[in-house]
Amino acid sequence: HGHTALIHAAAGGTGALLVQMAKMRQARVIATVGSPEKAARARECGADEVILYSEQDFEAETRRLTDGKGVDVVYDSVGAATFFKSINCLKPRGMMVTFGNASGPVPSIEPLLLSSKGSLFLTRPTLANYTATRDELLWRAGDVLRWVAAGTVRTAVHKTYPLQDAPLAHADLAGRASAGKLLLLLH
Repeated sequence: HGHTALIHAAAGGTGALLVQMAKMRQARVIATVGSPEKAARARECGADEVILYSEQDFEAETRRLTDGKGVDVVYDSVGAATFFKSINCLKPRGMMVTFGNASGPVPSIEPLLLSSKGSLFLTRPTLANYTATRDELLWRAGDVLRWVAAGTVRTAVHKTYPLQDAPLAHADLAGRASAGKLLLLLH
């Protein structure tokens, strides 16, 4: 409650879920997207502010929107293209969550960077570590599925593909041609 989150690719499948979950926790959400259509999707999910990164420098705009203070947390699935600028968006003791490499892997960093930027926290979570036991899997999946069933969190299916078109689905995902989930159909 009272925190501000910067969420990249906020109209994508995971980004849209993160926006909604952050709003459930009463966070202020600043979203980045690549097009006006994706901006509308991020707003539908609850984003308070939307930055079109193709038209605005998200670091400068995030600083402006937070009166120079920065955000409490950044959720970054983009990777190399946004990593260091995302770190610059954090307030002291902020949390950098890097969980994707859409633009390539994140470069190596020196740990002293984290202290020089304000004693920052950096994490690279994986599903396996957060669902290490059956009880933990049931707990986490149960929360998400209950939210979806109740309509508290909405998922959007952007497109479905027959299984033989899996390479096309991967190309669309890599080419940032989607806003929502891509599904492969087994029949």
